[in-house]
Amino acid sequence: MSTTSSSNGLLPTSMSGRHDDVEAGGSARTQDEHHEQLEHDPDDPFDLDNTKNASAQSLRRWRQAALVLNASRRFRYTLDLNKEEHYENRRRMIRAHAQVIRAALLFKLAGEQQTSAVGSSPSTPSASTGNFGIDLEKLVSMTRNQNISTLQQYGGVKGVAEKLKTNMEQGIEEDEKEVTDRKNAFGSNTYPKKKGKSFYMFLWEAWQDLTLIILIIAAVTSLALGIKTEGLKEGWLDGGSIAFAVLLVIIVTAVSDYRQSLQFQNLNDEKRNIQLEVMRGGRTVKISIYDVVVGDVIPLRIGDQVPADGVLISGHSLAIDESSMTGESKIVHKDQKSPFLMSGCKVADGVGNMLVTGVGINTEWGLLMASISEDTGEETPLQVRLNGLATFIGIVGLTVALVVLVALLVRYFTGTTQDSSGATQFVKGTTSISDIVDDCVKIFTIAVTIVVVAVPEGLPLAVTLTLAYSMRKMMADKALVRRLSACETMGSATTICSDKTGTLTLNQMTVVETYAGGSKMDVADNPSSLHPKLVALISEGVAQNTTGNVFHPKDGGDVEISGSPTEKAILSWAYKLGMKFDTIRSESAIIHAFPFNSEKKRGGVAVLRGDSEVFIHWKGAAEIVLACCTNYMHSNGTLQPIDSQKEFFRLAIDAMAKNSLRCVAIACRTQELNKVPKEQEDLDKWSLPEDELTLLAIVGIKDPCRPGVREAVRICTSAGVKVRMVTGDNLQTAKAIALECGILSSDTEAVEPTIIEGKVFRELSEKEREQVAKRITVMGRSSPNDKLLLVQALRKNGDVVAVTGDGTNDAPALHEADIGLSMGISGTEVAKESSDIIILDDNFASVVKVVRWGRSVYANIQKFIQFQLTVNVAALIINVVAAMSSGDVPLKAVQLLWVNLIMDTLGALALATEPPTDHLMHRTPVGRREPLITNIMWRNLLVQSLYQVAVLLVLNFAGLNILGLSQDSNHAHAVEVKNTMIFNAFVMCQIFNEFNARKPDEMNVFSGVSKNPLFVAIVGVTFVLQILIVTFLGEFAHTVALSWQLWLASIVIGLVSWPLAVVGKLIPVPRTPMSAYFKKPFRKYRASRNA
Repeated sequence: MSTTSSSNGLLPTSMSGRHDDVEAGGSARTQDEHHEQLEHDPDDPFDLDNTKNASAQSLRRWRQAALVLNASRRFRYTLDLNKEEHYENRRRMIRAHAQVIRAALLFKLAGEQQTSAVGSSPSTPSASTGNFGIDLEKLVSMTRNQNISTLQQYGGVKGVAEKLKTNMEQGIEEDEKEVTDRKNAFGSNTYPKKKGKSFYMFLWEAWQDLTLIILIIAAVTSLALGIKTEGLKEGWLDGGSIAFAVLLVIIVTAVSDYRQSLQFQNLNDEKRNIQLEVMRGGRTVKISIYDVVVGDVIPLRIGDQVPADGVLISGHSLAIDESSMTGESKIVHKDQKSPFLMSGCKVADGVGNMLVTGVGINTEWGLLMASISEDTGEETPLQVRLNGLATFIGIVGLTVALVVLVALLVRYFTGTTQDSSGATQFVKGTTSISDIVDDCVKIFTIAVTIVVVAVPEGLPLAVTLTLAYSMRKMMADKALVRRLSACETMGSATTICSDKTGTLTLNQMTVVETYAGGSKMDVADNPSSLHPKLVALISEGVAQNTTGNVFHPKDGGDVEISGSPTEKAILSWAYKLGMKFDTIRSESAIIHAFPFNSEKKRGGVAVLRGDSEVFIHWKGAAEIVLACCTNYMHSNGTLQPIDSQKEFFRLAIDAMAKNSLRCVAIACRTQELNKVPKEQEDLDKWSLPEDELTLLAIVGIKDPCRPGVREAVRICTSAGVKVRMVTGDNLQTAKAIALECGILSSDTEAVEPTIIEGKVFRELSEKEREQVAKRITVMGRSSPNDKLLLVQALRKNGDVVAVTGDGTNDAPALHEADIGLSMGISGTEVAKESSDIIILDDNFASVVKVVRWGRSVYANIQKFIQFQLTVNVAALIINVVAAMSSGDVPLKAVQLLWVNLIMDTLGALALATEPPTDHLMHRTPVGRREPLITNIMWRNLLVQSLYQVAVLLVLNFAGLNILGLSQDSNHAHAVEVKNTMIFNAFVMCQIFNEFNARKPDEMNVFSGVSKNPLFVAIVGVTFVLQILIVTFLGEFAHTVALSWQLWLASIVIGLVSWPLAVVGKLIPVPRTPMSAYFKKPFRKYRASRNA
């Protein structure tokens, strides 16, 4: 998609020239001009457009370059660069001293349970193992040491299962008392979490701000001098008021930070709560990982996390990635010679069933999790850029504060500074030392307070605030954010590569068409039309070559079928044909299996009947299995050569695919027993024969499109986000679904390379792939590697790519993409761990909601920047001009601290928590290198700040005459009224301007305000507090009570900012970003020096 920058330098606009949107308005620029202005600057440490796979060196670089007043707060949510080293050290220590660490942890937990009856500590097992025939310590020792001889002494896995009272086929009884007994005897699958920071720690961190510490010291000095010269009654006011204001800032900051940390903590708990399947009472049930108990039988499939320590009951080609525990990135194959499984490891290949023998802190994984704290820290690109902006503003603020400090001191010591009564403050040889120190402390305090206001310490933290808010709200929209940066990067997404099954479709599959016995048959037909031999082979192939299960309740209720949606559909169909699942499983045994593979698109099993017959059963993509067949079984039970019927079956597959059906073929062949390896080791390496197969049946499975997916695709398209479908299904099926979903607009569009097969794409050269990738809309029969190649090609073309995935093999593409989106229902644990966001309902419409939230994060930060910079510019100019001209400042230290509180904490809360609007999806994606402060924002900012500066400076220099105070006999009181009026008008301007900041590019700044009660509440609270400060905290805040006329005047001054904003938005802005004008001279200068 070809894009250029918008008029404001923020948003790229489509080349189609859609300019109906104010923010996307203006004519297009050339791509070269755009690139020149927004190119990467290698010398800028804050120019980091992607932090997903950023090096530790680049992350350290920007932190060292940032101007920071409170490092512990500023870097709280950044990545711990020593995390990996710390994790590795803990892992090694636990491996070496697991028994000692476990004993210490048990002792600690026992102590906690004795001292407090309240709490939710993980239950520690009692010394007794109840009615079980094996001791806890022996069980833990056997598993941890992976002691085969001890296992054999117990009678192997079968003997251990008997001692644990577990049926290896049906699992433990599905009974609450049974589960509780096991938890009491062997512990629960939880571990003591490291406690999060207490509120007092957040108070302490908020206190670490350098300027606040200086202000407290200044306040204490002023307090001591004031009490000494004026007595306790009057002397405490100056120092005490500043100290109180600082404490208020610290408390409000700590409360805001603490609430954020609780939100992150809750989200981390959600991430850790893995749902998995276990066998209980012969039924497959889904439970939380925390509810797994010793004795449970757990089926393992590719991509699963091993939820507890255990022993392998049975498995086929089972391979485990143990790198998370051993540190060695080596895949370990598991069989009866190496049956022990460690908690926390991942299933890399194959299938199997395990018996749980250790849970919670009785496992090395549990000990490791109990000893390390969850690292929620992570830089986001926006956070890094805001640190750069805060650093620049901070340097300007420090310079201004220094100028004010020097100006005030020079004026003071030259005798040109007067107090409120008109008397000269410093007279050489007359003014006492204590008065000089007191006056100097006040001057110093003003300068430091200007630094507090000028350095936007809260600006980078506003990202965390808006992300914390967005993440919580996104949970309600069925999206769990695993990586913070993905939340904002989603706002820049230009393309979404989506799976078909379960994402664009419902994943509720049913067999609606069947070809068996050489002809089409009605699914509802009586299976008696098929020969019993054919039905028997189909039934055996379906029952044995599956990871699903059929459960018949003892009370005679409806049969329960479990497994993946495809497996459930085929099992249901075979059940209607008369398949006796349990009988078939008991009469024949699987001797070897080739689990379904997304590369080969098929899976198979070798089944031994009795002692003599071996059948190989295959099931997979119809056209691929059909190509391996030489015969088919006729409805009369005889084998017929397939050559004459192959074209008939191909046409049948095409017809079903065009009706958006997923086509699956079932085939088999016999194998001579003497050609089957006898030794287990040879058997594990045996490749199942996949030639000369006999076709038994082809089924067409319907998976309807999700309701609302067509509208979601339309929204994406209008928002400049290209939706691409990448599926393993037949190209015809993919095309039919793409037309139904609106991804393809018509049949005429469905030509290569718009729709392409994965095989064709992967055979292209790298350069050709980059050219073709731009045009691809649908990719069928793709492998996970094809998806990875497509992502790489799109990213090289400059696209910001979001990818959905659910399988283990999708992990590389999810990792490579700018945003990896895994599926919460159908996704494997490996896919989820490689992803950035988990879509909890597997729905494409939820992906679109994530895009809205991503854009909302960026828009909210921009609103806050505009609001904060307006306050910064106005406050600095007013104080500098006043200090240089009169030697005094109208806005005192306490007043500036109150403004800082409105601006930093309350302003961030109000503006950073604005909910997303439909308007966000009428724009094109946010460019990753577009300037944070757009030309529209510069215009709004300058209009408002210049108005505020003009009004307040007029009040400062001519306020006594304008307000009718020049005739007041009490000159000091008249000056106080004037200064209070300036302070009050200034705060009113900020309250009204907060509404303007909500809609930087829209005329109606009130639209949707009722949908954000927090904004209304904060504005209301700010207004009420301002009334209280001015009216009742006079001496404390250096204010006097104002008449209703002056209050009305203050409100009118603030109110003018609304019509002024409307007028300001009529002013056209240049297309070139302002930042380009500033950066170009510096770049030319650096280039000339490097030449």
